Parts: sequence; C-alpha cells; structure tokens
Amino acid sequence: MKIVRFNHGRWGFLKGETIHETDAPAGNPTGLHFDLASVRLCAPAAPSKIVCVGRNYLDHIKEMGHMSQELPAEPGIFLKGPNTLADPGEPVPYPSFTRLLHYEGELAVVIESRMQNVPEAEALEHVLGYTCALDITARDKQKTDLQWVRAKSADKFCPLGPWLKTTLDPQDTTLRTYVNGVLRQEAHTSQMIFPVAKILSYISSFMTLEAGDVVLTGTPEGVGELKPGDKVEVAIEGIGSLHTPIV
Repeated sequence: MKIVRFNHGRWGFLKGETIHETDAPAGNPTGLHFDLASVRLCAPAAPSKIVCVGRNYLDHIKEMGHMSQELPAEPGIFLKGPNTLADPGEPVPYPSFTRLLHYEGELAVVIESRMQNVPEAEALEHVLGYTCALDITARDKQKTDLQWVRAKSADKFCPLGPWLKTTLDPQDTTLRTYVNGVLRQEAHTSQMIFPVAKILSYISSFMTLEAGDVVLTGTPEGVGELKPGDKVEVAIEGIGSLHTPIV
C-alpha cells in the first residue's frame, strides 16, 4: 500500500490515481476521495526528529577519504530538525551561507509506533513505511563548523516523498540519484554496512523513536555538488521518485 500525506496534513492511501482519505496515517477511511493530480503532496511524515546514519555504504566511505580508518563498529548518527522537511517537488533555495551544496540520495524509514530498546528481530514491526529522501548538505560548513547543525539542518535540507510504501524489503531494492537527468548514484540496499533493522534497534537503545519520526539510512557513493537551477531526482525501486529543484 502507498500512504500519502496531502493538502497541508491530510492522510490517505493511494489506489491507482485516486487518494482514499483516512483519519490517520494508517487509519480508517473517511469516505472522501481525491484525484492525485488535483492535490498537493506533502512530505509523508510529521516527525519530532529526523535521525540520520552516516557512512553506511563502503564505496561512499572511500570517496569521502575515510578508508584510513577502520569500518564503523556501530552506526554513526546525527540529527536533522523537523524544519528541514520539504515536500515532493518543492523548490529548495540555495542558501547564501554556503558555496558547496551537495546532494545525498537515501532510503528513509518512517516510524509507526514508539520504539524503546527494541531488539533487531522486532524492529521492522514498528515501521509505517519507506520513502525517498534527499539529504542536502552544506559540505564546506560540515568541514569548518564545530557541529553539523548548519551543514545538515538548514531549512528544507530534507526533501521527503512522494509517499510511503508499506510493503518493501528495505534490504532488497535499488536507490538511484539523478541530477538534471544524469545518473549520479546507484546502489542496492543490500550493500548497507548496517541494515535497517540494526539501525532502528541501535537508535532505540539510547533514543526513543516516536510515531512519525524519520530515519535516513545513509547514502551510497556518487555524492556531488549542486548549483541553482539543478533538478534532483531520488528514485527507489518499489517506491517511486522524489523530485527537488534547487533555486
């Protein structure tokens, strides 16, 4: 099933080109129906926090010059604020504080029910669905600032969507990122160093994940620079495509 959030926070499920409204993200039908082409899709989550994993693909670790270090023994975690969410198709302004804006296509997970000290074997039972994410990064500020707040958590630095796919094996799909129609990233999610269930269990061991929270699972190799006028597409097999123009 595809769960959609639309028109400033309404929820529904998509069947063909028709949205069947529900009273909650995975709730009961209200009886109202909307044509997909007639609505504005919103980022399919209302998180208290966005938890991100860095260095979760070996080839990305290599391209960032970190192979002199041992492979991570645990997932490397950082946060984005809810202010970073951007809707599918929403233009993202190129910030004035950076001269090196990068794209990072990722598989995102949206939590359905509270997670606290959840074992890995039970972690996926708490997932509402999966979607596409664009982790936008001010790479120059990531290198110079004490913390990654400005580099990772500026407004609209996390486009998300277009909807949630509830039936997906997160370790058996392919992620691709295109910039202006040119393929820049491609990886199978089986290449993750830490699988999704491990990531969720690990986070829940020290930080309670609430319903609606978003977890980004890392980006593969091929990250690169963005310029005003660029159009980014993050496409994940079994989900769909997230389109983001940089303005």
